[in-house]
Amino acid sequence: MKTDDPVYQDADPVELPENAFRELGADEPDYRPIMHPAREYREVTPYSVITGLVLAIVFSAAAAYLGLKVGQVFEAAIPIAIIAVGLSGALGKKNALGQNVIIQSIGACSGVIVAGAIFTLPALYILQATYPDLTVNFLEVFMSSLLGGVLGILFFIPFRKYFVKDMHGKYPFPEATATTQVLASGQASGPKAGAQAKLLVVAALVGGIYDYIVATFGWWAETITTTAYSWGATLASKTKFVLSCNTGAAVLGLGYIVGLKYAFVIFAGSIFVWWVIIPLFGAYAAEGCAMSPDEIFRDYARLMGIGGIAMAGIIGIIKSRGIIAQAAGLAARELRGASTATKAVRWQTDISMKHIAYFVFIALIAVFLFFWFGVIHNLWQAAVAWLVVTVIAFLFTTVAANAIAIVGSNPVSGMTLMTLIIASGIFVAIGLNGTGGIVAAMVIGGVVCTALSMAGGFVTDLKVGYWLGSTPRKQESWKFLGTLVSAATVGGVILMLNSVYGFTGENGLAAPQANAMAKVIEPMMMGGATPWTLYIVGAVLAVILNWLGVPALAFCLGMFLPLHLNTPMLVGGLISWAVNRSTKDEELRRLRNDRGTLISSGLIAGGALFGVFSAITIMCGKELPTGGMEFSTQILGLVAYAAIICYLYFNSVRAKKD
Repeated sequence: MKTDDPVYQDADPVELPENAFRELGADEPDYRPIMHPAREYREVTPYSVITGLVLAIVFSAAAAYLGLKVGQVFEAAIPIAIIAVGLSGALGKKNALGQNVIIQSIGACSGVIVAGAIFTLPALYILQATYPDLTVNFLEVFMSSLLGGVLGILFFIPFRKYFVKDMHGKYPFPEATATTQVLASGQASGPKAGAQAKLLVVAALVGGIYDYIVATFGWWAETITTTAYSWGATLASKTKFVLSCNTGAAVLGLGYIVGLKYAFVIFAGSIFVWWVIIPLFGAYAAEGCAMSPDEIFRDYARLMGIGGIAMAGIIGIIKSRGIIAQAAGLAARELRGASTATKAVRWQTDISMKHIAYFVFIALIAVFLFFWFGVIHNLWQAAVAWLVVTVIAFLFTTVAANAIAIVGSNPVSGMTLMTLIIASGIFVAIGLNGTGGIVAAMVIGGVVCTALSMAGGFVTDLKVGYWLGSTPRKQESWKFLGTLVSAATVGGVILMLNSVYGFTGENGLAAPQANAMAKVIEPMMMGGATPWTLYIVGAVLAVILNWLGVPALAFCLGMFLPLHLNTPMLVGGLISWAVNRSTKDEELRRLRNDRGTLISSGLIAGGALFGVFSAITIMCGKELPTGGMEFSTQILGLVAYAAIICYLYFNSVRAKKD
């Protein structure tokens, strides 16, 4: 890349280029971000670092409570981006884009660290009620989160260039798109830029208020489903057939950005499970007749998706072997002191592979010592656990990144569950079982879960930085500090919540993911059956899909995620398709699609921000009025959903040529 190319000679634009979200043509110059690739900007400052750390602490605590209470961890990247833009405007900071990116990148550590910790470690408290000799302390929680987060950062950095630059326009990156639009809006100036900023703000308010009302007050159904009607309930009971759709504005916007191609594949995976596997299981399996479709999905069908995701990840690793070898070769050459290439411009400068190799070595040593002295206390068993974590965390890093890049959702709980199953099988084989095996498996699962969650979240941060023109090396370096602070916060919050509420009993926190992990790990360590057949079926299906040329990861994600979340993805994808087919004029088509992407980003941003407000409301323990009868809320849900669909489509096609 040459900085004297014409594309780099212009002044800094105040809005994203039109080729930001599409593939570049063969004769098209390199992508030009908002911040000049070769110039220096204020990025890492006391203001940006301190603000990022404060937000990391606040959002870590809020996300941990909400995640343990209802099982949902809100994505912190978008709300933090909104706060960063608002603060820089209120404080009158000029040219604050670089600093805002750093604030977002540091603060976003909160959500990913929380997901890694609360999905696994509370299972120890849950099982403690049955096995009193189980123990868990702050150091175990903190070190599990910290080391997992560090591994996720280090394992992903060698893949940054491939995901964020080489694959430009090939992946939709829905969450990164919304975050980028928010941060870019802070640069807006002039009539056109002002109009775009206004459109984004209005869409965010529409989506945010819409989602807040339904989530907090329940004026209409958050999920419309056929089981709400007598005929649908009868149909579900007799045939296990169900159709459902989440009515949220944010999920609809997500589907629009993902696009029809991936949305259709994801929905196809969901339909395969819900309209084929579940009805067949209900009809021919002895235990299936007495189970609801949701129970069959949770206990049986979803497990096939987990096996498929794991195999899709392995296939992805095999396909990416050239990239992995290239990164390893680069690190080896740098370690030997050899010159690798022409000096990259600021915009494409990572932490050197030489330093990454050193840091990986130190991190892996720390993981081994933590396992040996802090968890397992047996050299041989600690070495095996270390090897399991290293291999699985590295292999699944690209899976997490791919999932985020495609659909904006990281199947980290499914991959962690597969990790627990594999690790537990190995541990039992080497004599590590019982309560000691449970502790080892859950702590190790926490390390892997956090690593995968971090890798998935980090690709969003780096893609945002790529679109805007930040320095990757600075994002990567300061991500470690955000991880440290978030890990300490989450560890303290989990221990506090356990002492105040607990995770068992009538008033205990639900911790649904941790409960699921506990149900899986207990029979394996204490003697019981494991549904290997279902995992193998899913793995074989992924191989067949790959052979047929179908995106296996997207399809298996559809199998793993609930139907009501996949249906609106298809609806959003269909709206995107309709907008792109609304005119034959190529320039006007592009303008309409860009306007739709901006509106969808606003819907996602508003939903995320007002999700925080909803969480605060829930944390305050307010008893809020809900809607009326289920039938009436379903009808209102259909009406409200139709209204938000119309808003997205008709507002998108209002785009006009200058």
